[in-house]
Formats: sequence, structure tokens, C-alpha cells
Amino acid sequence: MAGEIRIVEATGGRAYKQFLDLPYRIQGSNPVWVPPLRVQQKELLDPKKNPFFEHAEMRRFLALKDGKPAGRLAAINDAAHNRVHNETTCHFGHFECVDDEAVARALFEAVENAAREWGHNLVRGPFNPSINEDCGLLLDAYDLPPVIMMPYNPPYYPALVDACGYRKAMDIYSYIIRQDSMTEKLRRGAEAIRKRSKLRFRKFDKKHFWRDAMRIWDIYNEAWAENWCAVPWTEAEFRHLAKTLKTVADFDIVFFAERPEDGKAVGFSLALPDINQAQIRIRDGRLFPFGLLKLLWYTRPGAIHSVRIPVMGVLKEYRGRGIDAVFYYDHFVEGLRKGYTEGDSGWILETNTLMNRAAEMMGGERYKTFRIYEKAL
Repeated sequence: MAGEIRIVEATGGRAYKQFLDLPYRIQGSNPVWVPPLRVQQKELLDPKKNPFFEHAEMRRFLALKDGKPAGRLAAINDAAHNRVHNETTCHFGHFECVDDEAVARALFEAVENAAREWGHNLVRGPFNPSINEDCGLLLDAYDLPPVIMMPYNPPYYPALVDACGYRKAMDIYSYIIRQDSMTEKLRRGAEAIRKRSKLRFRKFDKKHFWRDAMRIWDIYNEAWAENWCAVPWTEAEFRHLAKTLKTVADFDIVFFAERPEDGKAVGFSLALPDINQAQIRIRDGRLFPFGLLKLLWYTRPGAIHSVRIPVMGVLKEYRGRGIDAVFYYDHFVEGLRKGYTEGDSGWILETNTLMNRAAEMMGGERYKTFRIYEKAL
């Protein structure tokens, strides 16, 4: 009958291809949406290629309305998250849907049933597929494209999730820092902190890529251990991510703070060129026949003018000393030298007062809010 909604599990074949294709069908006509590269999406969801699935499992649901794909949603059982946080929580992610509350309800019912089968009593998300990837639903700034490793969704998505009984679990913020944000007062303050800290600040040494990369892994897992919903990267997960980011990184805008007496790294700040400025040109997400040429052209030196600082970490005993301010200042100075004129600092939990204050002190303007939802079963 007209308007019939059917949920199928996308385990393979045609349903899996439709699951992968749905973002391009629903959001493809929006010029500010950045199409993910299809090859990367396949790898992200492939248990044989993504080490996330060494501690997690996923069930992928596809909604068909009158026989045509109308929505998708994944149920994620992350044993590492539940072990670390002593929870029985199912995550949801990879949400795409037409503007139809009935379709959204059918998808979330499928995820909630999967959660119950796993013995869970809470559903939280979106995580795509984890908090260490992109997460949350965008609540504002729909006229702006997403930056690297951040999500984007149509304005009606939050209302669909609300209608399915989900409520705010946490908001996360992104700040924009422009080339005119740096003042002489901030410059003097950062340099004074640098001298007072008696630490050595340096750039990432790409000649010793894995040595420095693994220092980031060590600091991240220790510095973020107490953050809301944080789950440590396994070594396999981190190495997988590092290999991917190595292809887009600008090592002149990745910084460490070290103790000079023994070289121990006590903090780091990672900035990445916003490759989404190039990727937005590849509207079908395919590298061939022309996508790769576009990507190479639009990532040539000087073509990308903004960066994102996705993660910064300082060991607990060194916090409150202004190390983050020095990192922000170094990103600003080196970024301008390299031709970057603005940067996105995010995401930052709404409850992380120190980091929100640091972003604001460096002239950052909060310009995007993302929300993570949850529902008790």
C-alpha cells in the first residue's frame, strides 16, 4: 500500500549498497554538504579493515518506503565503551533520513530492539561509529559546510530524533578563530607563559613519524581518560587513523610540549588542513574517473585556507599552566605563515570550562553546536 515502511537489515548485497548510497541521495543536492569519499566510507564500515570492530559490532538498518530507500541507522555495541564506563549502552550512528517522522520512528525502533537483544538499557548517539570519529547532530550554522572529520545534517534531523523520544545528553561546541583574532596582549601572554613553563615547544618531526605519532597516542589516552564518554584508542585503531591522516597532515602545524631534561612529551596539539574545501568539489564521492584529479588540484599548496584543531591534550599535572594558550598562539603564527587564514577549534564539550575559556581568550567565536542524544529503554 502507499506509504508502506519496511525495515531491512543491510548485511550485504543490494541492501548494503543502498545503505552506503543513502547520504548521497538525501543530501547530495545541498551545496554545503561535503560528500564523504566512498572508498573511505566502505573501509569505515568494514569489520575486516576497521580495527574499531575488534571490540565492537554493528547492525545496519535500512528503511524502505514504497520499496525505495528512505533512511538508514546503525546500532552499535561497543564493548570497550561499556567496559570503560561501566554501562550497558547501545550507540546509534550513521543516521540519514527523509523528512518523515514515521520512517525515523521505524529506524529507531529497530535500533532499540537490537539494544534490548544485547541486554542494554540506554541508547545514545550519534557516534559514527565512535566518539573518536565524527559524532553529534548539527543544531545550527546549516549554511556553512562541515570541516574535516565533523558531521553535517539537514536542519530537520534534530526534530526527527526528538520525535523518537531522545533527549540531550551533551552539547559540543566548535569555535572559529580568524586571522584578525590575535592581539598584542595575547601574543605577549603566550610568550610569557612559554618562558615561565620551562618547557620545550616544538613541531612534529615527520622524519620520526611513528615515534611522534605514538607520543600523541600516549598523551591522548591519558589526558582524555576522564572526559565524558571517552574511550581510549587501541594501538591498532590509532595506527589505522594515523596512516590515514598522514596523507593530509601539515606537520608544521602539529606541536608538542616537552620536558627539556628528559624529552618527555607532556602535551600536544594537532591541527589539520581542512581538506573538506577540496572534497566538496567531488559531488559523487568517487575518486575515479575525475575525483582524484580534483582532489589533487584543490589541495595544491596555497589552495586550502583553513585548518581544524580536532584534538589537544595536556597531561593532568601540567594543566592550568597556560600550555594550551601557547599551542593556540603557535597554531596562529605558523598557520598564517603557511597561508591559513582561519581555524576551527572543536569539538569541545560544553562542560569543559577550561578549554572553552581558552578558545574564547584566543579570540575564538563559538559558531557551531552539535548535540549527542540519549534515551532510556
